[in-house]
Parts: sequence; structure tokens; C-alpha cells
Amino acid sequence: METATIDREFLARPGLDVGPDLLGSVLRHTTAEGTVAVRLTEVEAYQGADDPGSHAFRGRTPRNDIMFGPAGHLYVYFTYGMHFCANVVCDVDGTATAVLLRAGEVIEGSALAAARRLSARSPREYARGPARLTTALGLGRADNGVDLCAPGSPTQLLPGDDVDPARVRSGPRVGVSGAGGDGAAFPWRFWLDGEPTVSTYRPHVPKRRK
Repeated sequence: METATIDREFLARPGLDVGPDLLGSVLRHTTAEGTVAVRLTEVEAYQGADDPGSHAFRGRTPRNDIMFGPAGHLYVYFTYGMHFCANVVCDVDGTATAVLLRAGEVIEGSALAAARRLSARSPREYARGPARLTTALGLGRADNGVDLCAPGSPTQLLPGDDVDPARVRSGPRVGVSGAGGDGAAFPWRFWLDGEPTVSTYRPHVPKRRK
């Protein structure tokens, strides 16, 4: 019997509410190679027009179109010319809000994840970081816009075990500028305390002009 996906209405809320509530949920992706599932341990919220760190800060474009809804779809983008990142689209239709999936624990398909992540030194590194997470799951450009809430979808967002609210932590997003250049104005990264799969925090470093 197929497990029910997370309800779309659950995701049709501001990213700052959805973000911490996604911790402990499971993203499962099936390809011709097999299935890999990751229990989410770290995420970041992005708030569209109200957020200078968001791809949608300056309005709607062909690249960020998926972010404008409806909720429950996957926004996948290519970055630094080398890897993909995946986001869950949130909030009401027409509002560009998404939650970046930063890290998680592989709970299904470990052998396949390991084959995709040959540089990983241990299982905790299979999906430790947004690019590693998409690589372990086998997500790419073709998965942009996939419906995570649709029955039978190859990529689904599933409820996980209940998370103790006392374990949820928040802080600056990784590599995103804010007040003082350190992201402190946007403490919109959420993670589970004590999880070895949570990525290492790196503050934003402004580029020097030559």
C-alpha cells in the first residue's frame, strides 16, 4: 500500500512556517536505477519579494516561475555551473515562497546513494548539503516542477516521524548576505539539533573587487 504524501494545504503556508515543520519528513525519488529516500534534517526558507536572498526578489522569470505556485511542487535550479539544488514550493498560488532542502539522512536506497556519492567518506555525507542531497536522490533539471503531492508521482514528499520541537534550531542561512553581511537579519535556516547529517555553517563572504 502506497504511503500518503504530505497534504498540499500543509504546504500552502508561508515558508517560515513550513520550513521547521518539514524537518523529519521524507523526500523519496524513484528512477530507472531504483529508489532513494531522505529524511530531512536541515532546510532554509526563502520569502520571494520580501527576501533579497530569493531568486524571486526581483520578480517572475522563466527560471523562477515554479516558485510562484501552486504549493507542493519541486523547484530545481542549477547553480555555480556544476550542481543542482531542490526546493519545496510553499504558500498560496502567486506568492513566490520556497524551502531549500539543505541536508538529510538516507533511509532507503543506501547502496544507490553511495554509488552516486562516491566521494562520501561515510553514510552521513550522502546527503549532507543541498548539492549532495540532490545527487544522492538523483534529482536534476528534468525534475523541476514535479508535483510532490500527486499519487504515483516519481518524487514524493512524505510525512515522517514526529519531531520533538525542542530539537529544532534556527540561525542564519548559509552563504546568504544580510545585516552586517553575515545573514543575521534572516535567521531562516532550520535544523535538528544533534543530527550528524546537518551541514557545516559557512557565513556569507563578500567578493572583493579587483
